[in-house]
Amino acid sequence: MLKNYFKTAFRNLWKNKASSLINILGLTIGLTCCLLIGIYIQHELSYDNFQLNGNRVARVIMEYKFDGGSEFKKGNYTSVRVAPVFKKTFPEISDAVRMTNSRQVISYNDKLINEKAFMYADPSFFKIFSFKLLSGEKDKMLTAPNQLIVTESTAKRYFANENPVGKTLKVGGDGTLYQVTGVIQDCPSNSQIKFDFLASFSSLGLAEYEKTYWDANYTTYVLLKDKNSITSLQSKITPFMQKEMQGQGATVDFLLEPFTRVHLYSEYDGFEPNNSITYIYILEAVALMILVIACFTYVNLNTARSIERAKEVGVRKVIGAGSKQLFWQFIGESALLCTIATLLSSVAATLSLPYFNQLSEKQLQVSAFFSWQFAAAAGLLILTVSLAAGSYPALVLSNFQPVKVLKGSFKNTGSGQWLRKSLIVFQFSISVVLIISTFIIQKQLSYVQNKKLGYNREHVLVLQLDSRTLKDLPVIKQQFKLNSNVLDVSKCSSPPVSIVGGFNMRSAAMPENQQIAVAGNQIDEDYIAATGLQIVAGSGLTQQDMLDISNDDQSKKSYHFILNESAAKQLGWKPEEAVGKRMFLDASRPGYVRGVVKDFNFESMHVAIKPLVLFPEVWGRTMLVKISGTNITQTIGFLESKWKQLVPYKPFEFHFMDDDFNRLYSSELRLGKVLNIFAGIAIALACLGLLGLSSYSAKQRIKEIGIRKVLGAGIANIAAMLSVDFVKLVIVSIFISSPIAWWAMSKWLQGFAYRIDISLMTFVFAGFAAIAIAVITVSYQAIKAALMNPVKSLRSE
Repeated sequence: MLKNYFKTAFRNLWKNKASSLINILGLTIGLTCCLLIGIYIQHELSYDNFQLNGNRVARVIMEYKFDGGSEFKKGNYTSVRVAPVFKKTFPEISDAVRMTNSRQVISYNDKLINEKAFMYADPSFFKIFSFKLLSGEKDKMLTAPNQLIVTESTAKRYFANENPVGKTLKVGGDGTLYQVTGVIQDCPSNSQIKFDFLASFSSLGLAEYEKTYWDANYTTYVLLKDKNSITSLQSKITPFMQKEMQGQGATVDFLLEPFTRVHLYSEYDGFEPNNSITYIYILEAVALMILVIACFTYVNLNTARSIERAKEVGVRKVIGAGSKQLFWQFIGESALLCTIATLLSSVAATLSLPYFNQLSEKQLQVSAFFSWQFAAAAGLLILTVSLAAGSYPALVLSNFQPVKVLKGSFKNTGSGQWLRKSLIVFQFSISVVLIISTFIIQKQLSYVQNKKLGYNREHVLVLQLDSRTLKDLPVIKQQFKLNSNVLDVSKCSSPPVSIVGGFNMRSAAMPENQQIAVAGNQIDEDYIAATGLQIVAGSGLTQQDMLDISNDDQSKKSYHFILNESAAKQLGWKPEEAVGKRMFLDASRPGYVRGVVKDFNFESMHVAIKPLVLFPEVWGRTMLVKISGTNITQTIGFLESKWKQLVPYKPFEFHFMDDDFNRLYSSELRLGKVLNIFAGIAIALACLGLLGLSSYSAKQRIKEIGIRKVLGAGIANIAAMLSVDFVKLVIVSIFISSPIAWWAMSKWLQGFAYRIDISLMTFVFAGFAAIAIAVITVSYQAIKAALMNPVKSLRSE
């Protein structure tokens, strides 16, 4: 019986090649999108699932406010004091680990390699996290300074097939020798902790900082004895910290964040940029909508073809076929078509995966398509789509009354026409929602890219400094400036794109115990010119200001500060009033205000501009090189040659400040690209269904068209007649989809402190685009029908 079902189904699909092709193509495209989005979502939801203790690990978030301040500042950082104190104080904590990531120059066999994935961790790392050790003794790892663990691929890069354990590598500009004590399996792609090198935390020499909760530049994780104790432990931490900070002029607290929720739910990145569960939901919705459009296309075309298959059903019923048999016959056709589409979509998804990886910035593997979980999901998908897309056409066709059909009095029912119109409205509603959403997202991203930030981020090279490079910095700056295309060279803690340092400030008129939380950035005298910050009062730093803070005796240092407008306002000054005023940045930095710069976005536009202090400092980890826009390649070549001559101990590696800026919006940029592609796919699928449906509509009205042409109707009249009904449906879909798109995009834009307004023209543009797409799609069939010879159509009737 099943064999006959599928044999008949195959013959029917082959007989109606055009409709079969449209259905298969639509379902293939829809399923391919679902497979690609599905494998991406599976990857994101599986983050850190391999961590055996994952549900007992919590990340420590610091929250602080200075006395007199009104706002708490929070971040994913702590001092080195937190881990040992918490482990000793709270019995709920089994262990704790301090970690930090870094970039280090590795010297081996006369080669210098700038390694970006270099991380430091306490020896408790292996008690908390489940990374597979390939060689070495776990209990002896990371227990002493200058110990190093390398990943499997890193070991092969440096040592080929030799055993790396016991070998040494020179690390950093000073060439400190680190001994390799173990090899670990490469970090999984779905891990928020990724590294190539893991060094002992004691190598940093931070024991003296274990006395303070400040100097918070490190990440702390705690391992709980019981996964359910996080709430009770949190209730103990707050009163404990109140005692610890008593009389210190500040409130410091620590919040526990479940490790398994960091990647998708936290506002603070891990050691790699987070994703957002909101974007996962958006992608799920997009995949579902595309699949629904493809299924609705199938339903529409098959119910529209019901007249063509009516006589077949009538004859089958007369010779004894029951409704149940016919129902499963048509479900079999649907299953066969879905199976073909699934096989084709598997091939298409496999071929498309490299391009999808570029789009998603992930390294998803083809092997995921061949896992038993994926095969089971594909089987379930075939069954679901077969039943969802095939049930209604099967019910319609199997319930035809043979007497009416064979007498020739059968016609499509009004309910069937209403369903097809409803499905068209639904399809185009989805398409219009995606058009509007894509347009608004692109407009917001364009706003972000083109907004006047208050600084110049174009043609600025960013290079990393270390302690040895800092000593040679004056000579490097002088040699770089020999090239006329090098406009300015500056040393700083952070570029103006992303300043995260936290300090406290007060004016001389404020009590000592009253402080204001402020972001801060260490700079030199060239920073203002190199970044294009706009001075609104006073002046920038001078070379003398840098000399005033170079004294080794802290009590003899004299500081001059650059405030932004928000910081000046917070201290109660207008920009002109602030210049020359005495103030304090922490207790250790007394000084005077040198100037005030116009507020600029030194964080993502997701947050409002906050108070900021720029101040001179000997130390700095970043060099900014401002170049002109001419002869860029030659200028970079000149800089590289000078660097190799002056800094032979460190590779010349740089990136543009624009890259740092774009990294702030990586999730939004990915979402914009994805919606661009999938909105186009959704529109194409809707048009595919509309094309097939308009073809059947023209066939059913072939006699009417012939009569109208005989009576003098022109091609334009007939094309308009056939198009107008579909255009009306698209207009209805526009009115339905516009409020939905407005609500969704309003919610999304709320995540930006600086955002565009949603204008009426956006919806007008999307509406005209949808109507134009529909008219173009339907016009082809309408004009084709209008050009037919009326004699032929009337004779065949």
